[in-house]
Amino acid sequence: MSEIVMMPRQTDAEILSVYDEQAQKIRDDFPILCREVHHKPLVYLDNAATSQKPQVVLDALNDYYVRYNANVHRGIHTLSEEATNAYEDSRVKVARFINAPDPHTLIFVRSTTEAVNLVAQAWGRAHLHKGHEILLSVMEHHSNLVPWQILANQVGAKLRFLDVREDGSLKLEDLSVKLTERTKMVALTHMSNMLGTVNPIKEIAMAAHNVGAMMFVDAAQSVPHMAVDVQALECDFLAFSGHKMCGPTGIGGLWGRRSILESMEPFMGGGSMIGEVHLDYSTWADIPEKFEAGTPNIAHAIVFGVAAEYLSGIGMDHIRAHEEALTLYLIERLQEIDGLTIYGSAPGRGAAVSFNLDDVHPSDLAIILDREGIAIRSGHHCTQPLHRAMNIKYGSSARASLYIYNTIDEVDKLAAGIQKARRFFGT
Repeated sequence: MSEIVMMPRQTDAEILSVYDEQAQKIRDDFPILCREVHHKPLVYLDNAATSQKPQVVLDALNDYYVRYNANVHRGIHTLSEEATNAYEDSRVKVARFINAPDPHTLIFVRSTTEAVNLVAQAWGRAHLHKGHEILLSVMEHHSNLVPWQILANQVGAKLRFLDVREDGSLKLEDLSVKLTERTKMVALTHMSNMLGTVNPIKEIAMAAHNVGAMMFVDAAQSVPHMAVDVQALECDFLAFSGHKMCGPTGIGGLWGRRSILESMEPFMGGGSMIGEVHLDYSTWADIPEKFEAGTPNIAHAIVFGVAAEYLSGIGMDHIRAHEEALTLYLIERLQEIDGLTIYGSAPGRGAAVSFNLDDVHPSDLAIILDREGIAIRSGHHCTQPLHRAMNIKYGSSARASLYIYNTIDEVDKLAAGIQKARRFFGT
């Protein structure tokens, strides 16, 4: 892994230059960044959808299948014990990454989406009833909206929503009205995948607890990009995905307070999650096994820990600072383009920037940029209600999202590509 050095105090331009130099070194860890698309060097700016993978992660995945491929928790032979040890060691690494006080409170899931569904069904169906309320926000990803809709329909609960200001921040003044003794769950994103807005989770969690509500945090966009401490946030549940933080797809984490997890019934039944099985009843294993029915995604769970260690080696504070500097530069370059509208301007935003160009459909823009080797995302980004609330034309937008390996040159190429598209469409 590339060595990172501490930076002295410098001007903004000098700071960006130093971070850029270090990003150039980090790029050497990612084989895919050497490829070309349409005979142009790849410029990968779709990191909010998924990040690229460093060689150390790819090697660890191959190592499992080549050297100790076996099922976990079920065998006493050498390969099974090695796999089990690696699997549980990864749990410790990932739990440490979010400062979980106990690795047993970290549940391996397929994704943030599965984590939301697990809590909605395993906790929500037991504790929410008619007359209860679930407080969300208009900026939620569909993954942190649809499962609560399903639960509300099942139990007769009501959904309420915090609105979004013009700058993309939450209307926190609504808390005094919408957060009441009827509220039993507050479920919010830590960082918006469309606007980059970082929400004040600790403040909201404290308000939720004051009325007796639980606090669920969708941290899919924050955990890869900043230091996240579940104890400091004072939340009750926190979910995130491995593939957005240099890990593989199909693996994620759900952290919950031990007392809450122990009180919950399983989400799925099957092998591994049992204590005893009789013909007419069963008892459950302790956490975390109670929520990990069946053969897990062993290889990807093991590599999840490798990805967490890789990011820790770079330093989450360094990653956050690099992205803040480069995001400001990205916004400056986009603001130079006539007819381009950027959505959201909340301070302290993350590295996802959504925008539209005059009468050019964002999908058409993405196609033009792809021909330049530039990968961005276009569409509603699984935030259809947010696009409606902000009256965004076409109900969709273009999005450029940055990560630790992105550079000044890549931002400049994006700006040049948009200008080329602008000329092509005559806007």
